[in-house]
Amino acid sequence: MKRFLPPLKRIAALLLVLVAAGALFQLAARYPAQWDVTQNALNSLEPGSVDALALLKGPVKITVYATQQDARFGDIRKFISEFVALYQRYKPDISLTFVDPVKEPEAMRKVTIKGNGEMVVEYAGRNEHLTTLNEQTLSSALLSLAHDKDQTLMYLGGHGERKLEGIANDDLGDFGARLKQLGYSTVSLNLALAQDIPANTSMMVITHPQIRLMPGEVSKLLHYIDNGGNLLWLVDAEPLRGLEPLAEKLGISFIPGIVIDPAAQEMNAPLNWTLGTGYPPQAITRNFDLITVFPDARAISFDQKDGWQIHPLVEGAPRGWTSDHGISKHLDKNRDIPGPFSLAVTLQRTVNDREQRIIVVGTGSFLANIYSGNGGNLDLGVNMVNWLAKEERLITVQPHAAKDGKIALSKNQLTTISVSFLVLLPLLLIAIGTLQWWRRKH
Repeated sequence: MKRFLPPLKRIAALLLVLVAAGALFQLAARYPAQWDVTQNALNSLEPGSVDALALLKGPVKITVYATQQDARFGDIRKFISEFVALYQRYKPDISLTFVDPVKEPEAMRKVTIKGNGEMVVEYAGRNEHLTTLNEQTLSSALLSLAHDKDQTLMYLGGHGERKLEGIANDDLGDFGARLKQLGYSTVSLNLALAQDIPANTSMMVITHPQIRLMPGEVSKLLHYIDNGGNLLWLVDAEPLRGLEPLAEKLGISFIPGIVIDPAAQEMNAPLNWTLGTGYPPQAITRNFDLITVFPDARAISFDQKDGWQIHPLVEGAPRGWTSDHGISKHLDKNRDIPGPFSLAVTLQRTVNDREQRIIVVGTGSFLANIYSGNGGNLDLGVNMVNWLAKEERLITVQPHAAKDGKIALSKNQLTTISVSFLVLLPLLLIAIGTLQWWRRKH
């Protein structure tokens, strides 16, 4: 009887292993899980992209007009399928279809396809065309499709203001381009020519004028505010040039001089930079923990006027001060005003049974082309616009450019790796095998 016990034990152990394997298979099938252990999380989406997918409650259809082989990129269908699979992992109802533009030219003409590899993303009867494929472009297209209504953003022009479509360093072209990607329409408005601010304006953007506004133009702005219009006002460290009545109506004033921030200086930043590090809790800065940069910032003070609810949006320079006599590295207790300061504020009230929203920022430079790429500046600017447009559900950390997954190796490093895998590793395995054989024989 004892002769049969070892085989029985082995059979029982084998059965237990099979049962355990079957149980693990059932658990894996019912509760799938994945972990991305790559250094830059190359096989995962950024939080902003995941949030964008969560906004889309229905199916998304992606049609790619691409040949099987491309002269420059080879099998682009395989690349696109693997890339879209990242999105399908978070949203399984994304469908992907390929159309060969050579074999089906009529289908290509119907949707106005301009080149090989162009992608059409469709959701809820709307569509976006993509000619460049990376996480930022696709996620931005999904955010644009998540908009359930058209939003027209007017920005004041005719006085040397920063342009939302400009390419100069001081313009806001990068910011304007991001807003267009998200589905906003941006239109310049000259109040000297326009009879009034159009009724379909979702919000006005005012950047600092270089020449004084005429009283008639200011009257149209004040009329817009009185009727409950939403406003984003970017104020530079210069005279208001006719906009004093607007500041008075809002109960806003600006402390003379610019904010000096020792924390920025300790990071070897320019002396005129102030870091936005304090974000009082509200929808615009929900889950927002990025540092923002405010060059030549003005400190904002405010009075609680009747009907308005005014709250700080961004705070900075807790150890800093404002200086109106040039940039200095040390506080002048006789002339300077110590911090902390409000760098941006929000205003809300109810007018004509609807909520009015206004944001005032103590610098326009933080969204300028030359500075918008610093920290979370562009993310914060987009969040401001989404809040003003009453699109809180779109407030999220914006998807950024694709991560760099390239590894640069020198010739010596490549030689070392090749010799290790092709010579040393096989010799090591042979040595281990020989040692095991010798031990068993002796």
